[in-house]
Amino acid sequence: MPKKVLIIRFSSIGDIVLTTPVIRVIKTQLEDVEVHYCTKKQYHSILEANPYIDKFHFFDNDLNALAKALKEEQFDFVVDLHNNLRTRLLKNRLKKPSAAFPKLNWEKWLVVNLKVNKLPNVHIVDRYLEAAKPLGVKKDALGLDYFIPEKDQIEDNWLPKTHQKDFVAFAIGGQHETKKLPLERMIELCDKINKPIVILGGKEDAENGAKIEAFFERGEESEAQKESLDALGKKAEIYNGCGKFSINQSASILKKASYVFTHDTGMMHIAAAMKKNVFSIWGNTIPEFGMYPYQTKFTLLENKKLSCRPCSKIGYDKCPKGHFKCMKDIIFDFWLP
Repeated sequence: MPKKVLIIRFSSIGDIVLTTPVIRVIKTQLEDVEVHYCTKKQYHSILEANPYIDKFHFFDNDLNALAKALKEEQFDFVVDLHNNLRTRLLKNRLKKPSAAFPKLNWEKWLVVNLKVNKLPNVHIVDRYLEAAKPLGVKKDALGLDYFIPEKDQIEDNWLPKTHQKDFVAFAIGGQHETKKLPLERMIELCDKINKPIVILGGKEDAENGAKIEAFFERGEESEAQKESLDALGKKAEIYNGCGKFSINQSASILKKASYVFTHDTGMMHIAAAMKKNVFSIWGNTIPEFGMYPYQTKFTLLENKKLSCRPCSKIGYDKCPKGHFKCMKDIIFDFWLP
């Protein structure tokens, strides 16, 4: 009988992508192992093409039903990469050997509330891998995984001709407003990038995407205006893809991009899985939480001169101080060849 291992991570996009090295090392380093993964149904597409997962289980907020189904599997070991009350209750019901990653809640509270930084200089992926160590697996050097189903591979002609050969992807979304640049600063960043740009985001980002696209739209300029724009080297052409692509299709676009600009979101981790050169934009959160781009080239864009930052380990609908200097005062100090 093969050894059966259950990995638990209920949500969300970025956190699930960050668990992929754990999935891989368990499947590739253990003999005759069956890897099961438990998450919420809405996140299935992120892992559906992952060849290292043998079976999925889905949590629909009925912990009793989930526990009953998982108990029938008779797992040999449970790797808890969520480590909250529900996963602890679930493990208690399963009564199987298990390990969980350290969440560092106390250390995060200290740095958010007292600005005392006791956080270890360890990426969260490496903390996830600690939970799998009892199985005898070791960290490899392959970074994050993201497998795109064949049906979601983007063809070049899905994008405008101006964006089919060389473009920059800019993921403008974010779960909280304080993790996103204000619209005027998004426009400023696009002007600084000065290349064809594909804007990515959900339907909730479509309005901002349309405003950015409209700002850079070149219509019926006079010859003098065209000459002036050409003389200034204005090359930013925007394609607003917000709400037009699934998560896997967006991942396919990231894979084609020359560079990726993104807030501290799941798209940042998908870009890292694609081994992209990532320009990572940070507002109220900080890279020291251990969730910066993993094992890929990256540049951090952040305002480190604020005593109020970080103000949360997650985010807010608006700046608690009212000034939002963490995003408004970021210096866009980079150069693209």
